[in-house]
Amino acid sequence: MGAQRRAVLAAGAAAAVSLAAGCGDGDGGTPEPTGSPAGTPTSPTPSDGASGSAPASPAGEELTAASEVPVGGGVVLADQEVVVTQPQEGEFRAFSAICTHQGCTVASVGDGLIACPCHGSRFRVADGSVAVGPATRPLPPKQITVSGDSVRLV
Repeated sequence: MGAQRRAVLAAGAAAAVSLAAGCGDGDGGTPEPTGSPAGTPTSPTPSDGASGSAPASPAGEELTAASEVPVGGGVVLADQEVVVTQPQEGEFRAFSAICTHQGCTVASVGDGLIACPCHGSRFRVADGSVAVGPATRPLPPKQITVSGDSVRLV
């Protein structure tokens, strides 16, 4: 009876290790803490973005002024869960600000890259594609319109 009990316990321990190994693979695992906007990391806070919730900004709401988005860079709007970039003069793009690795909010944009503070993933400002992992999926695009100096969600 002792050998049978040890076998059951060993099988249970192996299953627990297997489950734990699958939790942090970045494919929909538990969200990681978030950083603060504009590249100023603070104490981590949870993000609702990885849970599939809708962004805080309703369609048509102004996100930012176009003049606030630097050429070759961008701005992180953490409250709206959107990052707006300007890869080239007059060309604006927007992406989800929620990192596709484990749900952290990206924190800064510079040198043509959108940076996630949690695990070091970097995304290109032109198309949201992965430049540096561990993320393997691009940031999802957001539809925007620019009218005058106003950048708005569609």
